[in-house]
Amino acid sequence: MKIHTSQAGVSAKSNTNAIAAPDAYRPADELLRALDARADGLDETAISERLDRDGINEVGHEKPPHWSVQLLHAFRSPFIIVLLVLAAVQLFTEPDDYTGPIIIAAMVGVSVVLSFTQEFRSSRAAEALKAMVRNTATVTRRAADGHAERIEVPVEELVAGDIVHLGAGDMVPADLRLLAAKDLFISQAILTGESIPVEKAAPNGTTAADGSAGPLDLPTVCYMGTNVVSGTATAVVLATGPRTYLGSLARTLSGERVQTSFDRGISSVSWLLIRFMAVMVPIVFVINGIDKHDWLEAFMFGLSVAVGLTPEMLPLIVTANLGKGAIAMSKRKVVVKRLNAIQNFGAMDVLCTDKTGTLTLDKIVLERHVDLAGDDSDEALEYGYLNSRFQTGLRNLMDKAVLAHRDLEPAAGRFRIVDEIPFDFQRRRMSVVVTDGQGEQVLVCKGAVEEMLAICTQARTGDVVETMTEEKRLAIRAMTHRLNEDGLRVLIVAIRRDPSSDRAYGVADESGLTAVGCMAFLDPPKDSAATAIRALHHHGVAVKVITGDNEAVTRKICAEVGLDVEASAQGRDIEQLDDVALDAMVGRTTVFAKMSPVQKARVVKSLQRLGHTVGFLGDGINDAPALRDADVGISVDTATDIAKESADIILLEKNLMVLEEGVVEGRVTFGNIMKYIKMTASSNFGNVFSVLVASAFLPFLPMLPLQILVQNLLYDLSQLSIPFDRMDEEYLRQPRQWDAGDIGRFMLWIGPVSSVFDITMFWLMWHTFGANDVAHQSLFQSGWFIEGLLSQTLVVHMIRTRRVPFLRSVASAPVLALTGAIMVVGMLIPYSGLGARIGMQPLPGIYFAWLALTLVSYCVLTQVVKTIYIRRYGRWL
Repeated sequence: MKIHTSQAGVSAKSNTNAIAAPDAYRPADELLRALDARADGLDETAISERLDRDGINEVGHEKPPHWSVQLLHAFRSPFIIVLLVLAAVQLFTEPDDYTGPIIIAAMVGVSVVLSFTQEFRSSRAAEALKAMVRNTATVTRRAADGHAERIEVPVEELVAGDIVHLGAGDMVPADLRLLAAKDLFISQAILTGESIPVEKAAPNGTTAADGSAGPLDLPTVCYMGTNVVSGTATAVVLATGPRTYLGSLARTLSGERVQTSFDRGISSVSWLLIRFMAVMVPIVFVINGIDKHDWLEAFMFGLSVAVGLTPEMLPLIVTANLGKGAIAMSKRKVVVKRLNAIQNFGAMDVLCTDKTGTLTLDKIVLERHVDLAGDDSDEALEYGYLNSRFQTGLRNLMDKAVLAHRDLEPAAGRFRIVDEIPFDFQRRRMSVVVTDGQGEQVLVCKGAVEEMLAICTQARTGDVVETMTEEKRLAIRAMTHRLNEDGLRVLIVAIRRDPSSDRAYGVADESGLTAVGCMAFLDPPKDSAATAIRALHHHGVAVKVITGDNEAVTRKICAEVGLDVEASAQGRDIEQLDDVALDAMVGRTTVFAKMSPVQKARVVKSLQRLGHTVGFLGDGINDAPALRDADVGISVDTATDIAKESADIILLEKNLMVLEEGVVEGRVTFGNIMKYIKMTASSNFGNVFSVLVASAFLPFLPMLPLQILVQNLLYDLSQLSIPFDRMDEEYLRQPRQWDAGDIGRFMLWIGPVSSVFDITMFWLMWHTFGANDVAHQSLFQSGWFIEGLLSQTLVVHMIRTRRVPFLRSVASAPVLALTGAIMVVGMLIPYSGLGARIGMQPLPGIYFAWLALTLVSYCVLTQVVKTIYIRRYGRWL
């Protein structure tokens, strides 16, 4: 029970389950007693009990729903629900006639099956991607005979109180308190975004707990998910699974995801069309009931009109478009976890990206080596090389960057090491003592600016050695600050020459030094970053950087990749801002530095409140909340598991140019979806307007309910090729947003154009072909069936481009083939057995001459209206 109390106590001290400072510095024997643990490890009984009580050491993550639940979700479309209701009503009112319900069931079945299949395959692929490699940890445990031994166990089997051993390259398997450590440096980049490793050490018995320290600043605690860069350690497990710092953050990612712009757009369009249907269908019903005096027939006709108004293929068309986009992306080694993310990619007008590991190589390079005046000098590098080469402890990323200058190795080879003074975070420096065997020893020290200036009594520039006055210190600080403003991390190098001796050196010898210069380091940007950002800007996507790293470093990187760094802010700047003030800041700020995970997510939400469709690119656990809240979360192949799980799209290759390809693919997907919506909305509106006109003067129904269903089914089939259509180049240049109001306006402009030619066909059938009484209603209905179907099908080509169709913009081969085939089938139906079954009859040959004239006139008028519409509203699709 002690272990449970300890973990609960830890949790109570922080909202993030972070280890509190007193626990971090508690003496080892006292801590082990509190955890009911021993230095020689736990036995099998204790391990089994704790696994039963606390569960396995696994961070929780979302799992896809069962296939049956996914299948039910495929029926959630409002259009599917409307069609099912209409089919049920028709079956109830005409129980002996199954034709209508069968046609409706076929429409629903095709849409639901395709939607379910696409989503099911996507979820299974995502699960395969998220499957983790089975990791192990080295622990000390007691065998049945009481003998303690080191063994490898699966990470999932760790429990609180386990004694864990860490070495270079290990992942930290749980939240640990160090018991002993030697030269231990931990990379916490996945938690903080900071690329420089931090030193960790066991409490020395004299260090006081710092109650103001943040959890990630505690030097005695290692957190799950971080990794050992160098050194060794022995530690005790304080927390496992969901009780870890990593697990507490993972819990904030569970539950229902926020609606994206895609979801909101589809919903707004769907309800717009449903409201339109709810108004128009009762009007059609009343007019026909009063005029024809057959209310049952009027009711069935109204139901058929409702089916005709319902874009039942919307879920199918949307899913097919997204599925095609996912296939196209997979060929570029990109995993699309959530299909609607492809459209959001195209709608994205702001990309927020982390810096470390995404814009940068996550690899430190030595950018400059200068004297104390800031001029290039080799002396600091030469002494710095000796320091890095001869130290026996940690060689961090900066040391490796110095040692990359292999041309200095021959000169350094003349020296041998005498002694060293290891690095620690109190001194923030380290020293080596070397000799070339000529009777003199040289202490070479490098470290942080302020700590080095405090121990230097002289400064050398060239051959001139000066006393280190306060004025000189101010000048050096100003010079290093300028380097910091360029995004460079600065170390000062200093030396002291002593006669050869056999004595041991210590920290006290780091005094009276002569500063000789500085080394400045940079985590450089990826080669593809600048090109990718230019491409995104070219496609109308603004880029903002949100990182947990240093502001100066971030500004430097951003400037190098072509971002405007005039406006920047830090996490502390936005912490106290309310949403209104934050929105004002976010709108004008490009760089956000020293940001916590929660602050990153706040910026994303602020951008969404400002009306942007937001993408977020990141790879660390500190990016996960923002990845989840963004309209499209993008991660990379080397990201943490939680970052991958939070993301919608994962780049399997570190090629940021895939972002541009994703944007283009997303806009193609969005454009093709909008084609269907605008085609269907305008055609349906035109048809209803035509029905209202016809119902007002015809002594019979302008088209029988079954004829409407067959026409609607053929038209929907003609739309199935839309996902394979191409988009005009000018359409792909700007982000595309959902706008239900624009769809309504488009419907009112384009719909009546088809009605004009429906009415001319009514006139022709009535006067020219004599279909003007109930006895000849079949001829009238056949003529309008063909003209209505062909005009609806032709509108595919008229609406798919703002250019002149067939001349300046030609549809893809699948679109041409399928629309052509449907037009031919539609013209043949009156001559077939199906036509006779649904009340149609053959038409005279002269009809097709009038039909050709009608369709040509329709295309011409539509192009004229299109030109006027574009000039007035500046958009088409």
